[in-house]
Amino acid sequence: MSKLETNTIDTISGSTNLTLGGTNATDITIPSGVTITNNGTQSGFGGVNTPAFFVTKTSDQSITDVTWTKATFDTEDFDTDSAFASSRFTVPSGKAGKYFFFVTTRLTASSGTMDYVLFRFYKNGSSDLTPSQLNVATNQLKNSHIAASAIYDLSVGDYIEVYCQISGTSPSIGGASSRNDRSFFGGYKIIE
Repeated sequence: MSKLETNTIDTISGSTNLTLGGTNATDITIPSGVTITNNGTQSGFGGVNTPAFFVTKTSDQSITDVTWTKATFDTEDFDTDSAFASSRFTVPSGKAGKYFFFVTTRLTASSGTMDYVLFRFYKNGSSDLTPSQLNVATNQLKNSHIAASAIYDLSVGDYIEVYCQISGTSPSIGGASSRNDRSFFGGYKIIE
């Protein structure tokens, strides 16, 4: 084994890339206590929280009383990998791993009773979690927000959707022109 001691390594004139390692040495060991300072653009270190998406509803979605119904989201704020379509997020090729999802829904009913609102995440078309539930007083005009989050270990092709259920008169999943009143759904891959 030989040892190279130097202060600067540079490429040969006219060359733009410096390669460390090769076919016989594919690992480079950085000893404990060494600090790597990046003054350029990093690539391939650590990870990024993508795929990532955030979607909202801009109009109300009427649903049937006491019936699990898929929430539709019609406006994408962002979708880094084009993985959100038909109101579902689908894990793209090469992106399996752990994902964090969050949702807030505005659930409404017209005058009359609204006993409870529920929603849950569905994985691959089946209910996957115990529902989040909000019980409300009866005989009042209702407009309730309910929120939840979950972490899933997903394979390529797995998909996540949001389903809601309302016990009330003329129930709907709320959307609005005002961002403050919209239902929203989002998620991202966790760096592992």
